[in-house]
Amino acid sequence: MSAEAESSTQTRTATIYRLVTPDHTCPYGLKALDLLQRHGYEVDDRHLESEEEGDALLKRLGVETTPQTFIGDERVGTLDDLRRRFGEQVADPDSVSYRPVLVLFAITFLMALGAAYIATDQWLSAQAIEWFVAFTMCGLGYLKLRDLESFSTMFLNYDLLARRWVRYSYLYPYGETGAGLLMIPAVLNPLSVPIALFIGTVGAASVIKAVYIDKRELKCACVGGGSGVPLGFVSLTENLAMVGMAVWMGAKYLL
Repeated sequence: MSAEAESSTQTRTATIYRLVTPDHTCPYGLKALDLLQRHGYEVDDRHLESEEEGDALLKRLGVETTPQTFIGDERVGTLDDLRRRFGEQVADPDSVSYRPVLVLFAITFLMALGAAYIATDQWLSAQAIEWFVAFTMCGLGYLKLRDLESFSTMFLNYDLLARRWVRYSYLYPYGETGAGLLMIPAVLNPLSVPIALFIGTVGAASVIKAVYIDKRELKCACVGGGSGVPLGFVSLTENLAMVGMAVWMGAKYLL
């Protein structure tokens, strides 16, 4: 029966088996329960109160995981199966998306606008743009440093310098974060400007070679290892922004 046909009935009932033990409540079970309730189902919520009860259910049904949902006599299955039944999108772990980096850009841009307004009484100014780039460098650096080993592994797939000197893949996030931190208060420009200029230039050249010359389809390490962000325009923009920021801050310092 389709979700539309089910929605036309007055009484809709479902049964869900989910793991709820003294030490663990399955988050997928909670999401499945919430999904059923939001679609107007009266739910017979059956708790599996031990790992043994859970294993017994899996063996009886011939499935591999909980939660397991039934609508009427039909077994729908897991949370993802339930989402598909209701026509909702199910995430593909192998899919690519710019969402992580675009969300970061949006947040750091709004942070920069707010900080610049407090400092200069203007929402949009040169100061706001400077802080936007600097905040973004710090944010991207943090995401890389969360799991430095994973970042370095992904980074070695395309960075020209790192593939010749592996230690650079470990140093890069520190350089990006440090330069961003120094550029926020605009101190030690003779240190931050060369660092940003160097890593931005090498990064841009690496992206151009990998994506636009070699035509390789890779995932970017810009938001840390294991991300689904494709290597391409956004990655190039990140590096060019660092180069532009370095040139701008250097010119301000010299003048």
